[in-house]
Amino acid sequence: MKNRFLKLGAFAVLIGAISLASSCNSDENNTSGTSEPVITEGRYITVAGAVMGTTNPTPGDGNGGTIVYAISKENAKDPSKTYDVFENGFAVPSNRTARLQSSQDGSTIFNIAYTGTNGGEFSKYTVNGGQNFIPTGGVVNISQYAGTSPRWAKLFDGDKTGVSVNVTSPLIMTNADASYKHTRGTATVLTLDLVNSLIAQTKSYEIPLTNTEEAQGHHIFRLDAPVLSRAGNKLIIGTWMRKTNPETGTNESTFTRLGAKSVVVDYPSLENPIVITSTVGFGDTSGYRSFNSFVGDDGNIYQATQREASGSHILRINSSNQYDNSYVFNLDTALGLSGTYIENWKYAGNGKAVVAYTHSGSAVSALSGQSQSFLALVDLNAKTAKTLDLPYNADMYFFQYQGYVVDGFDVYVTAAPVGQDGRIYIINSVTGVVTLGAKLINKPGNHFIGAF
Repeated sequence: MKNRFLKLGAFAVLIGAISLASSCNSDENNTSGTSEPVITEGRYITVAGAVMGTTNPTPGDGNGGTIVYAISKENAKDPSKTYDVFENGFAVPSNRTARLQSSQDGSTIFNIAYTGTNGGEFSKYTVNGGQNFIPTGGVVNISQYAGTSPRWAKLFDGDKTGVSVNVTSPLIMTNADASYKHTRGTATVLTLDLVNSLIAQTKSYEIPLTNTEEAQGHHIFRLDAPVLSRAGNKLIIGTWMRKTNPETGTNESTFTRLGAKSVVVDYPSLENPIVITSTVGFGDTSGYRSFNSFVGDDGNIYQATQREASGSHILRINSSNQYDNSYVFNLDTALGLSGTYIENWKYAGNGKAVVAYTHSGSAVSALSGQSQSFLALVDLNAKTAKTLDLPYNADMYFFQYQGYVVDGFDVYVTAAPVGQDGRIYIINSVTGVVTLGAKLINKPGNHFIGAF
């Protein structure tokens, strides 16, 4: 028995030594101290393209609808593969550019049709590869609450919930003596049960600013880009601000902006809206057609600004759901440019993000009239940014871009000038190295708007 225990003890020491060595080797191989995000084996990369409109068409307007095509992850990475998305893809129901989201694993596409007779219709599809998108769960119309041009985002809650937000056209109210009082619209926040394809809850209310701000004519023009807090008890919703001239009752095209604002509501009740204000950023926080706020690995929410004279900021909202004004990250400073504008972006894990931006020195496309876009890898912790190595072109823009796929350290994006062939590109979120993926065939006036 004594010898048996001695042998077992020696074996345990040996296993411990091997484990220690393995641990050391692992540390040596991961010198950056990063942890690998989730990898989904066998997933599809769904490429989305926007079709040029037929009424008063402008190349890159995206007013002719949306086409999607699903490519296996392995083929998406293969530069020898070629796909004609617009010729062979599936037309997503939408009069204009569809508002798309996808499940985390890429197996399901969620869509809300934008404008037209079916505007506000929610539908979802199982992704089976190529043009095979199988409708599932029925169709739900949310237009009576959110309008026919709804803005929405999927929460990162296990693909259970979507949130649509809307503000009715703001109206001017006057005092008893007919003097200007304020401008307000009625806000609606709606939750969608993505599993059962039904409306879960809606709440409507006016959202006032301070008396001083409202007396000056400031008001919320649009809500967009909701995100769920790490604690899961608050929704933070981005705002697009405008200003009425109290003397004339007209909108002011230029005005001194207030600090960037967001609306915070209780979740899941959607009650008790309050407005929080940044003293760091002075732009809007609504984004455009994509996510604009993300919960980082550290539990803070990171939020981009738009329409900011001093260049876009990425702001931080802490666990108390207040702006952390000690965190200052200005993209102008990080890139050494002026007038930067974050068009959309994607958090990629470990404090890294891929950002689509333009700036005051960007070329303006003679074809689309849009400013040229660029992609940068951002480090939210170090507050640095570097432009990624892509074949940029004056006709390449990401303003309408909607989706990026994060799979491990890989970030999949689609990029092409308007009307020209392009590629899927795979960006390593740690190193910033860009790898060439499958070729994408384009058509005149069309452009690619996302990977899902």
